[in-house]
Amino acid sequence: MDPELYELAERVGERLRALGLMAVTAESCTGGWVAKVLTDVAGSSAWFERGFVTYSNAAKTELLGVSPQTLERFGAVSEQTVREMAEGALRHSRAQLAVAISGIAGPGGGTPQRPVGTVWFAWARHGAAPRCEQHRFSGDRGAVRRGAVILVLQGMARLD
Repeated sequence: MDPELYELAERVGERLRALGLMAVTAESCTGGWVAKVLTDVAGSSAWFERGFVTYSNAAKTELLGVSPQTLERFGAVSEQTVREMAEGALRHSRAQLAVAISGIAGPGGGTPQRPVGTVWFAWARHGAAPRCEQHRFSGDRGAVRRGAVILVLQGMARLD
């Protein structure tokens, strides 16, 4: 178990319990790593509702309702896609907070517009517009993915 990730997950759990919220994850490039880290914490069933691993575009459409037109026009690694992933995760769960991640972890798949290490994030709550951010991480595939997990957990821990 990674002590830094575990400590962040504990902070997320404390924050969600304090706010009375359940969380849902919609993950692509992290492949369920955020859900895994959250459920490493004993008692997480009190604040973690479910996770969606939607690695393919078809899964994003089928499980979360991401529009095929959004994927075609903007691509899987875009603000528009993570926004729809987060909103879809809320619609298809009983959670009140959703996080979504889609990116290019490498070593291939990057383009000049979206190089390896580009990751989009969204945090969404019922009744509020999703907050979206893009970050570029350096390092190998593992470093990009771990950086994405840390960033999303930090965002969840700062909820108000």
